[in-house]
Amino acid sequence: MSYLEYTVKSTPTGLRKVLYMNWPLTLLLISVASVGFLMLYSVAGGSFSPWAEPQMKRFALGLAVMFAVAMVPIWFWRNMAVVAYGISVLLLVLVDLFGVIGMGAQRWIDLGFMRLQPSELTKITMVMLLAAYYDWLPARRTSHPFWVLIPVVMILFPTFLVLTQPDLGTAILLVTAGGGLMFLAGVHWAYFAVVIAAGIGLVSTVFKSRGTDWQLLKDYQFRRIDTFLDPSQDPLGAGYHITQSKIALGSGGWAGRGFMQGTQSRLNFLPEKHTDFIFTTLAEEFGFVGGMSLLALYTLIVVFCVATALASRDRFSSLVTLGIAITFFLFFAVNMSMVMGLAPVVGVPLPMVSYGGSAMLVLMAAFGLVQSAHIHRPRDRTR
Repeated sequence: MSYLEYTVKSTPTGLRKVLYMNWPLTLLLISVASVGFLMLYSVAGGSFSPWAEPQMKRFALGLAVMFAVAMVPIWFWRNMAVVAYGISVLLLVLVDLFGVIGMGAQRWIDLGFMRLQPSELTKITMVMLLAAYYDWLPARRTSHPFWVLIPVVMILFPTFLVLTQPDLGTAILLVTAGGGLMFLAGVHWAYFAVVIAAGIGLVSTVFKSRGTDWQLLKDYQFRRIDTFLDPSQDPLGAGYHITQSKIALGSGGWAGRGFMQGTQSRLNFLPEKHTDFIFTTLAEEFGFVGGMSLLALYTLIVVFCVATALASRDRFSSLVTLGIAITFFLFFAVNMSMVMGLAPVVGVPLPMVSYGGSAMLVLMAAFGLVQSAHIHRPRDRTR
């Protein structure tokens, strides 16, 4: 029996698909989202509005999306990768033409009932396309310069569109996740050594361009870098966010001040307390124990994704699952590093905890792909 015949015959149907879902992963996602509901309730002063209730509704919709995506065979999503990527890139172009401006950036498309942020969708569709590409490409060609150039273009084109919004945080995530997936697909390490060397040169050039006619970053982006290096330079201005964040983190101590007892968030010293800096509120109220507990939940989600990838027998399922795991890891790693002062503030939300619609729905759809890979991997039908 060929592998294709075995795959078709071993594909679960009907109720068996529900039984084959990765239920521990689903419970972990619900647990993390519940932490988000709890913190949004807290930062609103003990009220489900204006943040916790909409977030619950979005998560319920996200769960439905995840189940719907999971029920569809993984090879369908492989065939749809080019279409999905094309749609997300088109939406990025439409953002540039008709996008809604908010907080100095043009990142959203107003759909009436919600604001869609296409850059969130691009993080997943790019992973899908790269996984489909390396599934199609023979292994012997993986490190050939011509076949390396194609995925580089796949990564850099949407990254350029995202940078024009401007959204430096998402652009960094796109490049890092794309590069990580290329490495896992088997591209030779020498390419990455060259990129790292070029990156060091680019960083040097960026700093040299400051104040010139050909300045490569916006002024506010340079201020973020200055703030990261020395927040005390402007504690009431550009350094205010990270200064208040560190105060809140430190005041939480080992076990925290208690639920809804965080002074930095309750007294509105902490900006963006319901989005980018929500982890700081968690750490202030539940301390080191609470912060590490959330980190443990995140880590388990990544572990389950990696386990699904290792159990998959086809290249696309493995790579798309690993790509989603990388993207998810970068989400929480960058956000936590950002609020602790270990990385510049680049506007990356805490996945499934920060308030937001597009990020929540897209991330749940991505975990639907992980579930689809888990459900539809070949099994012995006698089990």
